Amino acid sequence: MALIQEQREGAILVWTFTRPERLNALPDLTDGDEIAALCERANADPSVSCVVLTGEGRAFSAGGDLKAMKDRRDLFEGSGAAIRERYRRVVHRIVRALYGLEVPLVTAVNGPAMGLGCDIAGLGDIRIASDKASFGIPFMKLGIIPGDGGSWLLPRNVGYNRAAEMLFTARSIDAETADKWGLVNRVVPHDSLMDEAMATARQIAGQPPQALRMGKTLLRQGRDMNFDQMLEMSAAMQALAHLTEDHIEGVTAVLEKRPGQFSGR
Repeated sequence: MALIQEQREGAILVWTFTRPERLNALPDLTDGDEIAALCERANADPSVSCVVLTGEGRAFSAGGDLKAMKDRRDLFEGSGAAIRERYRRVVHRIVRALYGLEVPLVTAVNGPAMGLGCDIAGLGDIRIASDKASFGIPFMKLGIIPGDGGSWLLPRNVGYNRAAEMLFTARSIDAETADKWGLVNRVVPHDSLMDEAMATARQIAGQPPQALRMGKTLLRQGRDMNFDQMLEMSAAMQALAHLTEDHIEGVTAVLEKRPGQFSGR
């Protein structure tokens, strides 16, 4: 069964986890291929400017399938070497693909986001939470560690000490706490979640497509570059941006006090 249903509104793709009967548990063995293919198509399509990711039902994603873990099947079957290889080819393929999205990713967290689900929510460039959302990385209580790169991602989202508290205690946090800690941009009433996420996505999609993708690249690369490296990369990308038709349109629109009409050229 496919993990994600895709819908399109203009330049926006809406991806919805569609395993509500399993609280959108993941990954099944085919999920890495599916998500990688979706991300590759979005990256290759210059008419796509934003992706919104959410979950069907009462959970965003409960993370790993505990029954499969207990039974040592599917992702968790076989030797340590076999399990490691499946993590690399399935779990890591999911997070690498989502992290590698060239367009902004808005995660609309509609309910519990646990384990891998929490880390996927945290991959959003902009994260909007329902007041029914909660977040947790309960790996320790299961006798395992974050195998999905969460120990790299979470400290960058909430700081080392708060990431340590979440990991070492295995306690979940509610949406209000996630907002205070910077894990989400804002919390909205549950029934308004997708309206808020789509309003944000429409604002993003109204920006010049090439500049939008370059801007995301600069923000992501800036996490690990030093200042001099970032200045060099910024100068190179800025030179390209200045030569686009959308740059001239943007300047003209501001001078004429009207919204820009961007073509992606």
